[in-house]
Amino acid sequence: MTSVKTILKETLEYSSRRNYVGWDKHDGMSSRIRRKLPFKHKLTNLAFQETIKRAPVNLRPILLIEQQPNPKGLSLFTMANLNAYIEFSSERYLSEAQTLCERILSHDVDGVDGFCLSHQHTLQDLSDTKSPGTPNIVSTSYGVKALLQASNIDDKYAVVAHRSADFVKSELLTTDQDQYRISYTPTKEDSYTLNANALAARLFIDLYDQFCEDEYRVIAEGILNYVKDQQEEVGGWKYTDPPSASHLGMDNYHNGFIIESFLRYQEVTNENIFKETIQDGVNFYRNVLYNKDGSPCWDESSTYPHDIHAAAQGIVTFTHAGDIEFARTIIDWTIKNLYAGDGQFYYQTSKFYTKKYTLMRWCQAWMAYALSTFLRYRDRSNI
Repeated sequence: MTSVKTILKETLEYSSRRNYVGWDKHDGMSSRIRRKLPFKHKLTNLAFQETIKRAPVNLRPILLIEQQPNPKGLSLFTMANLNAYIEFSSERYLSEAQTLCERILSHDVDGVDGFCLSHQHTLQDLSDTKSPGTPNIVSTSYGVKALLQASNIDDKYAVVAHRSADFVKSELLTTDQDQYRISYTPTKEDSYTLNANALAARLFIDLYDQFCEDEYRVIAEGILNYVKDQQEEVGGWKYTDPPSASHLGMDNYHNGFIIESFLRYQEVTNENIFKETIQDGVNFYRNVLYNKDGSPCWDESSTYPHDIHAAAQGIVTFTHAGDIEFARTIIDWTIKNLYAGDGQFYYQTSKFYTKKYTLMRWCQAWMAYALSTFLRYRDRSNI
């Protein structure tokens, strides 16, 4: 079997040749055909968005969907290149990372206090339409993580990342005694996305690790206290609080985000206050959301589809949890079932067919980041 190192190099090469630009999972509303319709309606929008997202073949070329860079994807590629630089000692990867950092900075949302990132496509949900440029905590958290990791290249990246605290505190943060809650976007809603809260906690603990400002540790701990209280008895987390606010249950990669964030807090602070939460979460993640062969289940009740993002997040989470053997099992399954060769990964496989097309952020960026994380940290002892 081709080595993990070789596949990482191939994945970065495939993506670099395309300037890290491609289709995205949520880009259906960008269809030029949809935009030329003489009418606009939420149901029409949903039909385009969801049909393109769920189709067994790639409809994007037919429906004239433009390929764009994605700020979150650029952040993942930045960290993958920085990890590759450490692994391979090649200046090429360092140069790529710096170029990508500059591109991340160019996506900083105008007119908002502090540094923040957004989706690039219009998104339609059942209640409203979110325009491109609406900042969100998830994209911002990955931008911050990438810029902080790149701060050894240029101090200005850490300075910009530091400004993200202004955005989160002024636009997203609410407090209730010792708990803190984070809204996904500046638009206040009646529910909270739990994985987004966990990633906000990771953002603050990353800032604390860089700048040693105790306020950030306090906020991170307050958010994680809130997320901890939403943990189900079986060990996993529903997508939203309250659970009825979303059709999603305890799905795979969002639970991975949450566990990774708790692990990051424990790593930086060297505190074990969330030890039981982590243990229960990892046990659920390992035994319910993955099969023994390393294939990722969709959620607690559905095995399929096996999604490339879920596989990638599992590699990252189990690597940070110290379960290198199972992280490698996921890698082996992914290469066998979703790797097309020459650095290209496919989107999903179901019980009967595989979606043999590639989404730049969802497939390439996530797998480049996951493989590079595995290679960088595979020799660490358990956290």
